[in-house]
Amino acid sequence: MIKHIVMWKLKDFAEGQDKAANAKKMKEMLDTCANLVPGTLRFEVALAQPGLEATYDVVLYSEFADKAALDAYADHPDHVAVKPFIGAVREARQCMDYEV
Repeated sequence: MIKHIVMWKLKDFAEGQDKAANAKKMKEMLDTCANLVPGTLRFEVALAQPGLEATYDVVLYSEFADKAALDAYADHPDHVAVKPFIGAVREARQCMDYEV
């Protein structure tokens, strides 16, 4: 199994919206990617929550059956389609994939 974790820090203002609006839109866009490919075992998108520690604004926690499933997700046209928006609103990105 491959775990794929990505965190984004968003710009205060981008694409005509503030950080909160862009975070919400980003979550909605990523949520549509949850069942794109066979082998997706878990797919969870969360936003930083007031009162809980967070150094980033949006996190994706996902699990894939194997590297082939992760690669299929990464290359899927619906996933690729969200990248321009995310690239426009993000200030920083951290990612880690690991096998368990």
